[in-house]
Amino acid sequence: THAVRIVAAVAVLTALARCVPVQAQTPEIDALRARAEAGDTEAQNDLGVRYANGDGVRWDAAEAARWYHLAAGQGDAEAQFNLGIMYVTGWGVPQDDAEAVRWYLLAADQGHAVPQFNLGLMYSYGRGVLQDYAEALRWYRLAADQGLADAQASLGSAYSIGLGVRRDDAEAARWYRLAADQGDANAQGYLGRMYAAGWGVPEDDAEAMRWYRRAADQGNVGAQLNLAFIYHYGFGGVRQDDAEAVRWYRLAAEQGHPGAQFNLGDIYDTGRGVPQDDAEAMRWYRLAADQGDASAQTKITEPQRRATPTPEP
Repeated sequence: THAVRIVAAVAVLTALARCVPVQAQTPEIDALRARAEAGDTEAQNDLGVRYANGDGVRWDAAEAARWYHLAAGQGDAEAQFNLGIMYVTGWGVPQDDAEAVRWYLLAADQGHAVPQFNLGLMYSYGRGVLQDYAEALRWYRLAADQGLADAQASLGSAYSIGLGVRRDDAEAARWYRLAADQGDANAQGYLGRMYAAGWGVPEDDAEAMRWYRRAADQGNVGAQLNLAFIYHYGFGGVRQDDAEAVRWYRLAAEQGHPGAQFNLGDIYDTGRGVPQDDAEAMRWYRLAADQGDASAQTKITEPQRRATPTPEP
């Protein structure tokens, strides 16, 4: 799950890669530029951020990278991190994972938590370095010890599956809880699963539901699907509730989860908790089938088979 989040800042910066209107220079920008040209590293990094965002200046990724380089070369950790992001994404510079690692490392060695976490990700996925789970965990731990929720959740994941470390459900639950308490939806969802199964914590259906709901309310698709199953079948001492099951299936299905789409199709097919509706059932079956769900693919062929005349002998 954390592979998707190579780092939150990457997605933010990539989203900013858009054309913006040319903006008139202001005295504030003129003063910032003067400080930057005089060698002030904070001003150089800030000017890079301005160009990266099109804030008070014309948006220009290459110019952002140029100012980041000037500040990073003088040891500014924020600029080193920003430059690492640009090399990971290939935004304003040629894409180069090894160069990203170099700049992340310089920032991480200064004790900054987010570059430490990003460096852990690079080692975990073998981007720009040889894949090394033990080294990934070392960097995750440094960031996690500073309270970074993403790093805490990554440690929880590593301990839960034994990746680069001996599997330890209790330790996994400890790190998940630290991240979950900070509002990390993935960690909340995983902590719910641990309470549901009794992995590393006492089995507790009510506590599982509490964490599932916190994660699901933030849009976590796995937690939404777990809640749907619980209400659909009445698991864990929860009263079976078709309407509530439909609500959570729909939320997960609308995020593109093929299992939720198939189950929602089946609900419309059978009329359980909703009015029976063949067209709506087929719509959800088809969405799931388009993602390769085998059960949904079987469902959408059934009407065709019924409509095909049987050849006479």
